[in-house]
Amino acid sequence: MHAPAPRIDRPADLDAVRESYDQVADNYVHLLQTTGMGDIRRYPWLKASMDAFADTVGDSGPVLDVGCGPGQVTAYLAERGLDVSGVDLSPAMIDNARRLHPQCRYRVSSATDLELDDASLAGVLGWWSLFNLPRDVLPQVLALFARALKPGGHFLLGTHVGDEDVVRTEAYGRTGVRWTTHKWRPEQLVTLIEGAGLCPVAELRLPADGQTAPGVVVMARKPTA
Repeated sequence: MHAPAPRIDRPADLDAVRESYDQVADNYVHLLQTTGMGDIRRYPWLKASMDAFADTVGDSGPVLDVGCGPGQVTAYLAERGLDVSGVDLSPAMIDNARRLHPQCRYRVSSATDLELDDASLAGVLGWWSLFNLPRDVLPQVLALFARALKPGGHFLLGTHVGDEDVVRTEAYGRTGVRWTTHKWRPEQLVTLIEGAGLCPVAELRLPADGQTAPGVVVMARKPTA
C-alpha cells in the first residue's frame, strides 16, 4: 500500500479567496467572451505550450486542470483529445464552466484539498491558477502533483513573474475582493519544481507587452526511474 499523502497546510485566506472569485466570476466570464481573451488560439506562444503539453500527454491517461476557472482551457484540451477534467475552488466559476462547456467534467476543490491517488494522472495543469497559494504552501502542492503523476507524466505551470506579493481589493469591475498574487522568478519556480521531484524539460519566458505583465511557462516530467 502507498503511504498516505502528507496533509497540505490550509491557506489562512482560502475562504476569502474563494468568496472573491465567486464575486467576480460572472464579470470575468463576460470579459473573456467580449474580448476574446479566453481563446488561447489568440496567443501563439501560449497555444504552442498548451499544444506541446497535449501532444506529449496524448492518450496516456487522465489529466487534471487545477484552478480551471470557467473551464476554457479544460475544454481546449478536451478538443485536443485528452481525458481531462477541471477543478476550481470557486463554485461560481465551476457553475460557469459547466454551463459553457457541458461536454467536460468539472468539480469544486481547492488545490490544497485534492485527494489524488499516487501515480494516477498522466498530466497536471496549473495554468495561471496557483499564484494565490502562499509561498510556503506552493511547494507542498507541487509535491502532491508529483506524487499523483505517473512515471513519465507531465506538469505544465504558467504564472506571473516578479519578486513581490500584490494584494488586490478590486478586480474585474468588482470592489471588496481580496486575494494576494504571489509573483515568482522563473529560476525560483524551477528550483521548487525540481524539489518536488520533477524534471523541467521546457521553459517559456514572456515579457510584459503593455497589456499583460511578465509571465513564465514551465513544463516538467516525472522521471520513469
